[in-house]
Amino acid sequence: MSPSHQLLFQVNTRVWLTELGRKRGRPATLDDIPDESLDAWAAAGFTWIWLLSVWRTGPVGRAVARSHAGWRAEFLHTLPDCADDDIQGSGFAIADYSVDPRIGDAESLARFRARLRSRGQRLMLDFVPNHTAIDHPWVAAHPERYVGGDEGSLASEPRNYTRVVSAGHERVIAHGRDPYFEGWPDTAQLDYSQPATRQAMEGELLRVAEHCDGLRCDMAMLQLPDVFERTWGRSMAAFWPAAIASLRARHPAFRLLAEVYWDREWDLLRQGFDYAYDKRLYDRLRDHPASSVRDHLAADPSYQRRLARFLENHDEPRAAAAFSRPRHEAAAVITYLAPGLRFFHQGQLEGRKLRISPHLVRGPVEPTDEALVKFYRCLLAALPEPSVRHGEWFLLEAVAAWDGNRSHAEFIPQLWHEPGSRRMTLAVVNLAEHRGQCFARFPAACHAELRGKPWRLEDRLGPEIHERDGDDLANRGLYLDMPSMGRHIFQLRSP
Repeated sequence: MSPSHQLLFQVNTRVWLTELGRKRGRPATLDDIPDESLDAWAAAGFTWIWLLSVWRTGPVGRAVARSHAGWRAEFLHTLPDCADDDIQGSGFAIADYSVDPRIGDAESLARFRARLRSRGQRLMLDFVPNHTAIDHPWVAAHPERYVGGDEGSLASEPRNYTRVVSAGHERVIAHGRDPYFEGWPDTAQLDYSQPATRQAMEGELLRVAEHCDGLRCDMAMLQLPDVFERTWGRSMAAFWPAAIASLRARHPAFRLLAEVYWDREWDLLRQGFDYAYDKRLYDRLRDHPASSVRDHLAADPSYQRRLARFLENHDEPRAAAAFSRPRHEAAAVITYLAPGLRFFHQGQLEGRKLRISPHLVRGPVEPTDEALVKFYRCLLAALPEPSVRHGEWFLLEAVAAWDGNRSHAEFIPQLWHEPGSRRMTLAVVNLAEHRGQCFARFPAACHAELRGKPWRLEDRLGPEIHERDGDDLANRGLYLDMPSMGRHIFQLRSP
């Protein structure tokens, strides 16, 4: 399947199974996920299902999460009646890459994977390369695999180091962290300057890959040698190229998604990842003008096809809370009609507004926004169009509708064209705070197909239908007059 038609749906596994269990009157496992849900995902076009937080957490991590005052305040904001049983430890403080017994076992995970495969879908799981849980067995058995410290480190940076019992002795080790924030107190930092650590983590990567078809790798840029050295003052050999080569040798079709920030996307893609988070597009849609969005989308299409486009995930605020409704829908059209991996989060399509911490296994009860459900249903229905599935993508030029009218600068038109099919898809947004007009200019590659024919334009997001002359479309472009945050997904057809 084309890289431009992969859709990823992230499921908050523990929270969802808690909800299912409450409905059934007993704890729910992966085997209890109903066929109707899998069928609905398949019908919506999702090709990947990412089960968040399936791996086992430990008692020390749970205790840290339950006693951390700052985290507790966040939990209570989400769940005013939050109790200790709702806090089962972060899904990113992994004590062991075995299925959390609260949700099933290896066999139930394999059965779930087989159910997805029968529907043409693939399973993605988590891999956390930077750190382990503070109570991972390696902490006691293999202290050499972790960044160590001393009493001075603990005294000067008490939030970045902790004392543990390891190999029968008290030791000081570092908490996992990135160079810009204090350590995560439920984790222990792996030392990638040690060949034994790199070898052990490559083994973990290969072991986890046996259970799924793809992995989302948490904070993958932290294993870039310059980032690791900046954080810990220790040099390391590159980890990802060799580890990914070993993985590909066993599983050539395996897919890797890098969570990555700080403009390091291209570095991770060059080291072997299939996709990298596109946080820059999200930030620009949320906080920057249309010109910034256009600049980002002007990058080489071969690079763009390997970016994971999203409006929310478990780390970000809910889209319905972060964006006004008009901007939410406009941003969704831009995000999900661009090339790349189209990444949706459970609850996003229903307009949920409360972010759920990965420490929690229960979420709040929120109303469904039926109007937003209808919008996303229409948007998702436009994505399987042959022109989008198989066509070539263009970021169109928007030119002034008449002299002195500068409102064209706020338009973002994107075209998907399948040569020779007499079918195109045009997604266009006016990202301004005011009404605007422009001509969206079609690329020269489309002119021969446009000319000499009538074209029918039907909006997949609303009732608009237009008839246009192909010669005029080739010569001048498509005239657009749209309100602030106006959005269309036009299907163009010629008889």
